[in-house]
Amino acid sequence: MTRAWVIHPDIKTAERRRLPEFALGEAVALAAALPGLEVIGSEITPLPKTRAGTLFGTGKIEELKQRLKDEEIELVLIDGPVTPVQQRNLEREWKVKILDRTGLILEIFSDRAATREGVLQVELAALSYQRTRLVRAWTHLERQRGGLGFVGGPGETQIEADRRAIDEAITRIRRQLEKTVKTRELHRAARAKVPYPVVALVGYTNAGKSTLFNRLTGAEVLVKDMLFATLDPTMRSVELPLDNGGALEIIMSDTVGFISDLPTQLVAAFRATLEEVLSADLILHVRDISHPETENQARDVRAIMADLGVDPEVPVLEVWNKLDRLAPDALETARNKAERDEAIFLTSALDGSGLDDLLARAAAHLRAGSTTEEITLDFSDGRARAWLFGQEVVDHEEQTEDGFKLTVTWTATQKGQFEKL
Repeated sequence: MTRAWVIHPDIKTAERRRLPEFALGEAVALAAALPGLEVIGSEITPLPKTRAGTLFGTGKIEELKQRLKDEEIELVLIDGPVTPVQQRNLEREWKVKILDRTGLILEIFSDRAATREGVLQVELAALSYQRTRLVRAWTHLERQRGGLGFVGGPGETQIEADRRAIDEAITRIRRQLEKTVKTRELHRAARAKVPYPVVALVGYTNAGKSTLFNRLTGAEVLVKDMLFATLDPTMRSVELPLDNGGALEIIMSDTVGFISDLPTQLVAAFRATLEEVLSADLILHVRDISHPETENQARDVRAIMADLGVDPEVPVLEVWNKLDRLAPDALETARNKAERDEAIFLTSALDGSGLDDLLARAAAHLRAGSTTEEITLDFSDGRARAWLFGQEVVDHEEQTEDGFKLTVTWTATQKGQFEKL
């Protein structure tokens, strides 16, 4: 086990400061999510301003140096951005390995990615991150190599060779990813032939999305009190109850949890994995309403959804999860807010409280804008007739001499899908 120490620099000049104790708690949870690490200790370090070369002031560096030595620390996790120069200087001073927040999240994603596409996306994000750190951070990168000076002046520097190698690797991975994207497009096209509305679960990591997904779908997605417990998206069909006693079949998608200050490399890389969110007919934003920073977490989720390019016209229902953890006063306040807002549902994925109302509203949203029409089918149109009954859109059917006369209530999407059959 690698002995690790977590430091959250509380930078007073930061544009948007999170409450330091919760930020540190999240950083420790991130560290705990990486196997092979033992978090020996953690601390908040107030920073009036950052130092360009070392991040911390000389006094704080000396103080931490002694502490890290006494505790025999091998790895220091700094919960924030650390420049290559700062990393080099701190590693030299403390004689330990330094990892910043982006590096830690990349390590976790690398450990968790299970599918071929997930592995490729993490590699792409890691290489993009490494490329930005080739800024003469280590002295060996300044040495020139190769060439005798006869052609083209002095030889290629190590930094140029490393950057070129990374660029070649990035190009190769992008080509491989393009193939997997084409495969997924074929799968999506196949799903469109048996078309169901897509409902995507999004939310901050550890908000309880996977627990909710399992309860609604009967799936066995990994549920663990751990950040980024699930990475690759999972999809299952679910039947939503309708007022007429029927059911609306949908596809529900569980996605990777979001986190504040998610590295831009990962937002770009995981755009492909989150395509189901981009094509969703309805989004359920799952929030851990018992968390003290739930409002900040919700803001982060909305910002990442905007970065991903989610259509603002797609309806979003807020699922205020973990009501079982709320104190009586907080529960009363949350209930009052939920009663005043039709887009908020107070639930507990653990015991199922509030889920019936949520599913009924989701079905109503997906059926919104429905029209009732009368259509006729020949006896030979058995496939089309089966599809209509499978979609639960048939209100009435009457057999005629030539075939069937059906009264259907369907959405514009379902009508378009029927016409393609």
